[in-house]
Amino acid sequence: MGNLFSPEVWQIVALSVRVSLVAMVFTLPLATAVAYILATKRFRGWHLLNALCHLPLVMPPVITGYLLLVAFGPNGAIGSILKSLFGFTFAFNWTGAALAAGVMAFPLVMRPIRLAFEVQDRQMLESAKTLGANRFAGFFSISLPLAMPGLIAGGILGFAKALGEFGATITLVSNIPGETQTLALAVYSLLQSPSGDEAALTLIILGVVISFAAILLSEIIASRIQKR
Repeated sequence: MGNLFSPEVWQIVALSVRVSLVAMVFTLPLATAVAYILATKRFRGWHLLNALCHLPLVMPPVITGYLLLVAFGPNGAIGSILKSLFGFTFAFNWTGAALAAGVMAFPLVMRPIRLAFEVQDRQMLESAKTLGANRFAGFFSISLPLAMPGLIAGGILGFAKALGEFGATITLVSNIPGETQTLALAVYSLLQSPSGDEAALTLIILGVVISFAAILLSEIIASRIQKR
């Protein structure tokens, strides 16, 4: 596996990118909705919702993974329903890795989006209402485009976090080569072997390059959007 061009290396990279992308596809819309609610509304339970959204950021990842296993495992409250109705389970499956990565990345995705909504001029939305725009039209035509740099920043931060997620992932889906073994899990496995340092270094370099490229791309896209 020490060879950069070996099939095993690129299988791990491809799985890691797929897990991270799927995690962001499902996390970004939910994070955007929650960020908008937290940025524009004040209601009873606001602080509770805000704390709940940030909980994966401060709670040990292994605990998060265990709670996900309890909820989405084959015998869990949600997992048992999915298994009985669709024959589908998150546990020990790459989709479970995407679930764990998305949950762990959620606070990092949500926060910059929330800040992007908070700094918007409320008078602009009020003016749109006087011109006949309803709440949904105002959101999609004004608030969402103005918050796009925050969405991009949140999405890229979430992608990078999902790419390196370890604790919750290994607890929920274990470390199965070819099925759930992402970059972080593969590096962990290799470092347990006396002869695995070279192969681990290869994966570490690839992880750094992918994360750096993702952040650089997000900065370029965000700056172009702001110029427009």
